[in-house]
Amino acid sequence: MRLLRRLRGTAEERTRVGLFVDGPNVLRSEFDVDLDDVRLLAESYGPLVTTRLYLDENASPGLIQAGEARGFAVVTTSGDVDVRLAVDATAAAVDDRIDVLVIASRDTDFKPVMEAAAREGVRTVAVAPGEHGRSDALRNAAQDALSLDGDVE
Repeated sequence: MRLLRRLRGTAEERTRVGLFVDGPNVLRSEFDVDLDDVRLLAESYGPLVTTRLYLDENASPGLIQAGEARGFAVVTTSGDVDVRLAVDATAAAVDDRIDVLVIASRDTDFKPVMEAAAREGVRTVAVAPGEHGRSDALRNAAQDALSLDGDVE
């Protein structure tokens, strides 16, 4: 199905980008991350079809509102944010809903997600919140590794 769509459609039609942001690991005061920058970086790969910000149950109403105002579907969870994000991102990749998987995180837990997506022919992009917030394992698992401080890794 993925190959057939690539053969039929234009580049814009066949490049569907899924952006998954690990809020607790990215939206920290030491990184000073702007959600608009994360979104713009992901959009450089093509049109966003999934834009999700994952937060834990202790997230402030202001943070939830800010995510929604920037076009993110905010997913709050009482359990581990990483598990929910990993399950959702893997499902999007293997169910042929995206062509590019962008995960903004500094957590090595998402390495298996990147590997599973790549096996399905999905381009993988790891976005670190900054030089000090990058995961070498995640960076090495992704086809593209970028940092929000402007560095290509």
